[in-house]
Amino acid sequence: MLLKDFYSVENIEKISNEKYNATVFLNKAHDIFKGHFPGNPVTPGVCMMQIIKELSQEILGSSLILKSSSNVKFMALINPEINPKLKLELDFSGDLDSDIKVKNTTFFDDTVALKLFNTYKKA
Repeated sequence: MLLKDFYSVENIEKISNEKYNATVFLNKAHDIFKGHFPGNPVTPGVCMMQIIKELSQEILGSSLILKSSSNVKFMALINPEINPKLKLELDFSGDLDSDIKVKNTTFFDDTVALKLFNTYKKA
């Protein structure tokens, strides 16, 4: 975990060979929220992208390097004081020995907070 104690994983559920759902909880007391933003904490987008990478690494059992991101859409602010529980859908495709493609949709409650398409390579 790049950011110590930033989040915890409740579970990772295999839906099919390509699809997984994960539930994570953000730590609303983490130092990053003191500066982003005082009195109105917002989860930084780059931190969300790191969570997706770390979950993908855990699922695949391999270190990954981000090659590209596309169609990145931050659709709702994630305030960890109001919505600390996030559900992430991860759909994998591509050649797992070269380009690993991950399509993600992140939700809190019924709200879509983030959609993106990342391409990784094994480290």
